[in-house]
Amino acid sequence: MTDKTGAIVLHQIKYTDSGIIVQVYTRNYGRQSVLVRGLRKKKSGRQNVFFQPLSVLDLVIYYRDPESMKTLKEFSVVFAPNDIYNNIIKSCITLFLGEVLTTVLKEEGRNEELFDYIRDSVVYFDNRKEDFSNFHIAFLIGLCSFLGFEPGKKRSSEDRIFDMLNGAFLPLPPSHGAYADIEISGILGEFFSSSWDDMNKIVLTGAKRNDVLLTILKYYSVHMPSLRKINSLEILKEVFG
Repeated sequence: MTDKTGAIVLHQIKYTDSGIIVQVYTRNYGRQSVLVRGLRKKKSGRQNVFFQPLSVLDLVIYYRDPESMKTLKEFSVVFAPNDIYNNIIKSCITLFLGEVLTTVLKEEGRNEELFDYIRDSVVYFDNRKEDFSNFHIAFLIGLCSFLGFEPGKKRSSEDRIFDMLNGAFLPLPPSHGAYADIEISGILGEFFSSSWDDMNKIVLTGAKRNDVLLTILKYYSVHMPSLRKINSLEILKEVFG
């Protein structure tokens, strides 16, 4: 049996001498593993570029049951990022986000709003030629709402501490240790109350951007204890230094 679905590439691994297994987030089935045969052969090797992280494809797949691995029959390109793979900073951000999405997205079935959010974010990122250094932070903040732990906004100037356990700003540190310091909490408050375009204009040093990102990832780990180490984080930290 075959079916057609939109898919966003998250990650790929070598399967055989000529095949790969691609982790994708699909419009119809949520996260899935898809076996792609023959992609690493010389004749079809050029098509491998379309299976890089955050490429948007239409897939026709064979499947037997919801639990089995899908096998690719054919594909067409919906959106192949161009500027992303010609820009070293964008490429590193994309690698990082692909790894995060591979880790946090579960096989929960159809979620068209989440699929559209990721797809539209990719197009926005690829088309943005400047002021994109905060994109990964903005993306992860937006993703929180789909994962069930959207952070609240600051209610007053007295709310100086971001409580990561409850996703809220408080005047004083909570009794538990899962909170951000005053400086990072202030930056997060600015992010949480800004539009995407405004988030990308928030001025941060490379080191401070890394601090904010680490805090966001800690926020994720508080609400998703199974979150594993993101290996590409170290590369991203070096890029922003």
